[in-house]
Amino acid sequence: MDSIRLSIFANRIDAICGEMGVTLQKSAFSPNIRDRLDYSCAVFDAAGELCAQAAHIPVHLGSMAFAMADVVSAFDWSAGDMVVFNDPYKGGTHLPDVTLVAPLFITGKLMGFVANRAHHADIGTESPGSMPLSCSLSEEGLLIEPALLVKNDQLQDVYFSKLMAHMRNRQESSGDFIAQIAANRRGLERLAALIETTGIEEYLHSLSALNDYAARLAKDALAAIADGEYCFQDVLDDDGQGHNDIMIKARISCRSGAVSVDFSGTAAQVTGNINCPLSVTAAAVYYVFRCLMPPQTPACAGSFRHIKLLAPAQSVVNASYPAAVTAGNVETSTRIVDVVLGALAQALPEKIPAASHGSMNNLAMGYIGDAKNAAWDYYETIGGGMGASNLAGGLDAVQTHMTNTLNTPIESLEMKYPLRIRRYQIRRNSGGDGHRKGGEGLIREYEFLAPARVTLLTERRLHSPWGLAGGEPAKTGVNRLNGEILPGKVAFDVSSGDSMAIETPGGGGYGE
Repeated sequence: MDSIRLSIFANRIDAICGEMGVTLQKSAFSPNIRDRLDYSCAVFDAAGELCAQAAHIPVHLGSMAFAMADVVSAFDWSAGDMVVFNDPYKGGTHLPDVTLVAPLFITGKLMGFVANRAHHADIGTESPGSMPLSCSLSEEGLLIEPALLVKNDQLQDVYFSKLMAHMRNRQESSGDFIAQIAANRRGLERLAALIETTGIEEYLHSLSALNDYAARLAKDALAAIADGEYCFQDVLDDDGQGHNDIMIKARISCRSGAVSVDFSGTAAQVTGNINCPLSVTAAAVYYVFRCLMPPQTPACAGSFRHIKLLAPAQSVVNASYPAAVTAGNVETSTRIVDVVLGALAQALPEKIPAASHGSMNNLAMGYIGDAKNAAWDYYETIGGGMGASNLAGGLDAVQTHMTNTLNTPIESLEMKYPLRIRRYQIRRNSGGDGHRKGGEGLIREYEFLAPARVTLLTERRLHSPWGLAGGEPAKTGVNRLNGEILPGKVAFDVSSGDSMAIETPGGGGYGE
């Protein structure tokens, strides 16, 4: 296939994912999807191999790329089907991330799948915001085993009603589910139009050529890493259940454009919810190496052909059921990125940045509801400082690495929930010093206008984001309630008039 035709094909199939994302955003009810853009969309082939993805959430898309083949092989698919699931041990990440998968048939032949994954702030747990300080998967909300949500293009009303019975705000929850269905339908429509234009044989040939092209670009990028073994280790602050300094260790072996990442020596899975299913660990590893590839590298399965992953069973990076995983998806995935980057910095010191703020700074809150106050659920992640590099200082107040969401606008937050934002500002002097300075963190202060239950799942409160090449570490983050310092992982009740401030870490500095 000539380069011009291949480029046109790659852009057309990417555009399908982008249009699915816009459909989902514009149709969703919750600020979490509509404003923060906490969702991802992708196209897969008939075997569940990744064909294309939009530039959405790395932890969503990498995990789907790793695990979708197992999901699609479990069903006898028919046109008009749509399967829903959130099981972290069957292709999911954590329970709030709900995935919908739909097959495309052309003249009776299965051609592939479209899928989207979106974060639901209410997934049926007793803890508002559905990010509890949990000790087992059963405490984290409604577990949705892969099941048909749509059959013959008809919503399965009985099954859907059972799902909605677990939700507090059923209007908002059902609206978000229906938006996900709409996004998949738009994807099927656009993918069918693409195949109609190219023809089935040409479409399949184009997919094969796209994967081969991606594999060549990826191998060339990986071959730029000098052959050898590179080791690094870092720790998570704690699991919220009394276990501290939880080790993540990686040994990266590079040989002629092939890479193996071995997590032997990493801590065993713990009581708290920082454990990762293997799909999330794969997403973090894929993300780092994707950053080393040329920008034009297609986001398809071919990009990852030369990356091998080894992770001990029942460890925090390859947990076994029923280990709690809510924070593994958001916090441990971020630390895995730090560890892989730290190892690669030994081989590519001019390309790898210092550690970024290292936490999604998760805030979940809401109220179960009573005679005086309505029920509500809210969840957001808060940005911090980006690590500096040989080329430039780190950016201030941004989301980094495994998340790609926006902040929730203050106007949207205050209009929908009993909250007032008292401060939202740069946290000055939080970035690490160096020849290139690390980015600054954020301060976001909330005043509660009604009673609420709050859960914080945050990292880098005890261990600083590290600098590189002589650069200084960044400041750790701080959580405060009415001025008093809180633990990094904690759940508590607040009253009307209480104030909570989240001060996020900066990024590490680079160079002396």
